[in-house]
Amino acid sequence: MVNPLLLGQDIYHFASTAEQDAYHHIHAAIRMGRYQAGQRLVPETIAAEIGTSRMPVREAFRRLAAEGLVTIRPNRGAVVTGLDVADMQEVFEMRAVLEGLAVRLALPRVTRTVLQTLDDLLDRIDDRDENLADWTTAHRHFHETLCRLSGRPRLVRQIASLHSLVEPHMRLWINQVESRPSARADHQHLLDALCEGDPQLCEQTMREHVLDTVPDLLKLLPPARAQREGALHPLSSNF
Repeated sequence: MVNPLLLGQDIYHFASTAEQDAYHHIHAAIRMGRYQAGQRLVPETIAAEIGTSRMPVREAFRRLAAEGLVTIRPNRGAVVTGLDVADMQEVFEMRAVLEGLAVRLALPRVTRTVLQTLDDLLDRIDDRDENLADWTTAHRHFHETLCRLSGRPRLVRQIASLHSLVEPHMRLWINQVESRPSARADHQHLLDALCEGDPQLCEQTMREHVLDTVPDLLKLLPPARAQREGALHPLSSNF
């Protein structure tokens, strides 16, 4: 019998090529906040970091641009795309709808074993007191573990892409809050809804859960699209 927790995991595995290596390197650096909003990305520097030529890096830029993580401007090169208030609201509205759908589709695969796994994940998140970077990664893992149970790879890919857009801001937020939020307190209602076995309740609970985060994150964002004009990290480079 196929383990439902493994459904859709293969969507994250790609052939090991220079372009894929460059893509994953830059993607991870943006998610982790090493490359920040507005920062210009220098292909020569990145190529040297991963031991490849500039061409695979430039191809990776194009792929990241299609996903909304990078903006390519003529004569200015590739710049890490930032989110403003309107962007963040849009991304979370999309996440709420898609993750709500995913959890509704996932419900038939939610067994006692799955519930115990999700419960254990919440404990692990709250155990990460000292490493806030790990907290953010573990929080994302909880959501994606649940969404993978939908058995819809394209849906999971879209959700993962939206997570990547907001993850740098989540990391900034978690490092600035006075007290780290409790994963158990924030997610127990999701587990309770799954235990109830009502698809509509699960979908609505997930939607509300995702949107509850928005007000706190919006406090960290600019009201206008200054980031997209390269206002931050004006480092010189040519694409």
